[in-house]
Amino acid sequence: MTSRDSNAAKLLRYRWLIFTVLTTAYFLVYFHRLSLSVVADDLVKEFQLSGSMMGLLGSVYFYCYAAMQLPAGLMSDSLGPRKTVTFFLLIAAVGSLVFGLAQNFTMAFIGRLLVGFGVSMVFIPTMKILSQWFRSHEFAIMAGILNAVGGIGVMAATWLLALMTARFGWRPSFEVIGGATFVLLILVWMIVRDRPQEMGWPSLAEIDGEVQTSAPEVEKFSLGQGIVRVLSEKRFWPVAIWFFLDCGIFFGFGALWGGPYLMHVHALSRAQAGSILSMIAWGMIIGSPLLGYFSEKVVKSRKKVFVFCTGILTLVLFVLSRFPAGAHLPLLYPLFFLFSFSSSAIVVIGFTTVKELFPVAIAGTSVGTINLFPFLGGAVFMPLMGKILDHFPKTGAGVYTPEAYASLLSVLTGAAVLALICTFFMHETCGKTTPG
Repeated sequence: MTSRDSNAAKLLRYRWLIFTVLTTAYFLVYFHRLSLSVVADDLVKEFQLSGSMMGLLGSVYFYCYAAMQLPAGLMSDSLGPRKTVTFFLLIAAVGSLVFGLAQNFTMAFIGRLLVGFGVSMVFIPTMKILSQWFRSHEFAIMAGILNAVGGIGVMAATWLLALMTARFGWRPSFEVIGGATFVLLILVWMIVRDRPQEMGWPSLAEIDGEVQTSAPEVEKFSLGQGIVRVLSEKRFWPVAIWFFLDCGIFFGFGALWGGPYLMHVHALSRAQAGSILSMIAWGMIIGSPLLGYFSEKVVKSRKKVFVFCTGILTLVLFVLSRFPAGAHLPLLYPLFFLFSFSSSAIVVIGFTTVKELFPVAIAGTSVGTINLFPFLGGAVFMPLMGKILDHFPKTGAGVYTPEAYASLLSVLTGAAVLALICTFFMHETCGKTTPG
C-alpha cells in the first residue's frame, strides 16, 4: 500500500470519529430544546412562576437560536466551523451550569439564554464540516442520520431526563449536563478538523481522482442579495408561515407545556409523563426518513405530504382538546406519536421544498432564512400559551385546570387549521426544475 493509499484509508476511518463527536453535540441541541417540558412543573413551583413567565423562560432559547442562524454561516466561514462549535459549546456548558444553580427566575433566565446562544451554533458548522469529510452522494445519508440523532436527543430530554430528575432532582441533572458538555467541547477541539488537509491527508476529490473541470458560470449573490431574492419570492411565504405555525405548535406544546398537561390533567407521575413524551422522539426518528421516502418515491409530491400531515396534526390537537381527564390513557401514546410525526418529522419536507424553490447559488441562504421561522414560532407560541393558561385560576395545589389546557389546545387547533390552509397555497416542487 502506498503512502497515498494509507492516508486515504486513515481519512475514511477517521471521519467516522469526527461524525460521532459532532452528532453527540447535535444530540445536546435537541436535548436542551425539549428539556423544559419535563422540569416545567418544578420550575413553576420553585420560582413561583406564572404561565407567562414560564413561557418567557422557554421562549428565550428560540429567540437566541433564530437570531444566530445567519451569523452561524458567516462565523463558520471566518472563524472556522471547529472553532465555532468549540467556543459556543463552552457557552452552552456554562449556561447549563448556571441554570442548574439558579436561585431565582433571573438567574434561570440567564442560564437558558446562554444555552440558547451556545447550541444555536452547532448545526450549520457541523453541516460544513461533514461536507468536507463525506462525498456528495453520502451527504444526504449523513444528514438523515444526524436528524435521527436529534430524535434521540428528544427522547433523552423526555424519558431519560424525567428519570434523572425523579432520582436526583432537576438541579443536579442540569449540572451533570453542563459537565458533560465541557467534556464534549474538549473532544471537539482535540478530534474534529475542518477538512482532511489539516491532518496532512488528501481531499476526497484527490482520493477519488477527480479532476477540476470548468463548470457553467452561475449567477453570484451576496448575502444581502440572496435574502432579498428569497423574501421577494411569493412562493416562499406559504412555506414560511406554515413553518412559523407548525413549529410554534410543536415547540410550544411538545417542548414546554406537554409535560405539565400530562401531569396536571391526567395526574401522571413525571416518569409516566416522560414515557408518553418519548413518543415525540419516536415520531421524529421514524417519521423523518419515512416521509422523505414517501414524498420522493411513492406520491412524488411535497404538497400532498404537507396537506396530509398538517391535516393529521389538526385532528390530533382537536382530539386532545376534547380528551377527558384520566380516560383511555393508553391512547395518549399514539396521539403524541402522531403529534410529532405530523409536526416535527414533516419539517424535512419543508426544508427540501425551500431548497427546490431557489437556484443552487442561494440554496444555503434560502434554507438559512426559512430556518428563522420555526424558532420565531417557538419564541412567540411559548409565552402566548402561558398567557392563555394565566387567564384561568389555578387549583389549590397551584397547577392549571383541565379547562385551561382545553382552551390552550383549542387555540393550537385553530393555529393548525391556519397551517393547513397554507399548505393549499404551496407550490409543488417535486420533480420541478429549479428556477434561475
